[in-house]
Amino acid sequence: MIGANSLAIKLKNHYPEIKVGFIGSHTSALPMEVLSYPFVDFVFINEGVYALRDLLKTNLIDKLNNVLGTDKRIPTGMKALVRSSDNKVLAPSVGQNWNPVQNKEAFDFFSEYVEAGDLEMHTAGSLMDGKMVWALAKVKQGFELFKGDEVENYMLFSNPHQFGKSIDIRMTPIRVVCNNTLTLSLSTDSDSMVKVNHRREFNPEMGKEQLGIAREKMENYKTMAEFLGSKRYTTERLVEYLNTVYPSNIKDEDVKDPSVPTTINAKQAFDVIESQPGNEFAKGTWWQAFNAVTFSTDHLQGNSADGRLSSAWYGRNRRLKLKALDTALKMAETV
Repeated sequence: MIGANSLAIKLKNHYPEIKVGFIGSHTSALPMEVLSYPFVDFVFINEGVYALRDLLKTNLIDKLNNVLGTDKRIPTGMKALVRSSDNKVLAPSVGQNWNPVQNKEAFDFFSEYVEAGDLEMHTAGSLMDGKMVWALAKVKQGFELFKGDEVENYMLFSNPHQFGKSIDIRMTPIRVVCNNTLTLSLSTDSDSMVKVNHRREFNPEMGKEQLGIAREKMENYKTMAEFLGSKRYTTERLVEYLNTVYPSNIKDEDVKDPSVPTTINAKQAFDVIESQPGNEFAKGTWWQAFNAVTFSTDHLQGNSADGRLSSAWYGRNRRLKLKALDTALKMAETV
């Protein structure tokens, strides 16, 4: 204990911000009075030792935030990204060349375009306890389909406070009647966004390119949507479509009833075909089928609104909707 005490004192003298913990399997090995020492912040004892053992088997970067009384250590030669308002560590280790973009700087990015009348600020927020900050601005160019089905175009600016994530500027069509986040096709997806690595300085001029792309892509998207709305599906083809978008592990020969969706998510999308908001537009067409998928992913699936939004913009559901759109286009072409 003498050596441990001496080391802890030196650590606290040189690095007062570091939390110091002592570990012992039972009170005879680690008396509880050590908590009264000014240089000790917490102890792991009895069951706590086993909890620490299990913790060390996992990804510490992901798990340490959930353990009360612990802080993340910053590796030598690295920097941490810390939120100044509450000193919360958002990224425990980033390289020396990592350039954070402040949230104010991110929002100022829109100012020039708003003043010029190209954009209209819509809303902003954060996900993952502030690790992803986003802002959404409406591009003053949308379109109307089928006498009332409006689609508006938005520019989404994502400012991640996470190592390994890039600043992301992209165009995001949104269907007004149901607030579904639509998606561009796989063939145009990479052209509809700009990604900036945090090792580069952020240049607001990059947004101007996206505004030009937005106008061109929205015209193409309108043509594509009108095409989907002109092609009708049969129930058999609809089930085939949903089973393709939401595949199961069941072999084709083991499917008992091919006229019924095979997964929970496929069945959910099938069930909302006639009840989803905006179902009166292009009824019975591939536009309606595609929007059943977007409505399900954006509003019904997942455990929380934040989780659904994060997945729709950055995760699994974004990729799923890309697949859903391209599959709908391919199946509509065979009609």
